[in-house]
Amino acid sequence: MAETYLIRSLNIADEATLWQMLYHALYVAPGDTPIPPEVVLDPAISKYVLGWGRTGDQGVLAIVETIVEPVGAAWMRLFSSETAGYGYVDAKTPELSVAVLPEYRNQGIGTAMLSRLLKESASRYRAVSLSVSPANPALRLYQRLGFEFFSNEGESSTMIRRFNESGIKGLREVG
Repeated sequence: MAETYLIRSLNIADEATLWQMLYHALYVAPGDTPIPPEVVLDPAISKYVLGWGRTGDQGVLAIVETIVEPVGAAWMRLFSSETAGYGYVDAKTPELSVAVLPEYRNQGIGTAMLSRLLKESASRYRAVSLSVSPANPALRLYQRLGFEFFSNEGESSTMIRRFNESGIKGLREVG
């Protein structure tokens, strides 16, 4: 019997869950040494969750209904040029993070979470961005949901999903 999932909006009380999800949002290629869990405490990474619930924070959580446990999250947050994340575009474009626990991947959970979050975000923002390794299988999901390459830096690409073409003057693809 297939599991059923509930997707709900994130709230301030979900910060502890987001710390767990942040670790699972980090891509490690098959065969590579796993990253130690403490990596989420690095300021360059912790900024994606630290103090969750500030203005502009938005996200969803996927929960398996039968066990009432979180199995995935998709969230976005605004950054300034001084606090820019890995997929930073500008101060008006939130950066997206996505995680699905390994044993729940490839079941449509990521697609469901992102579809809902993007739909909810379309009226608030002109675009949303993310950083992804070209080797990450999630890249195909992002492309399927309308993300396009914006820039490349080292082993990472910034992708952008535009919501309103008329409202994004000044955003241009690079590379």
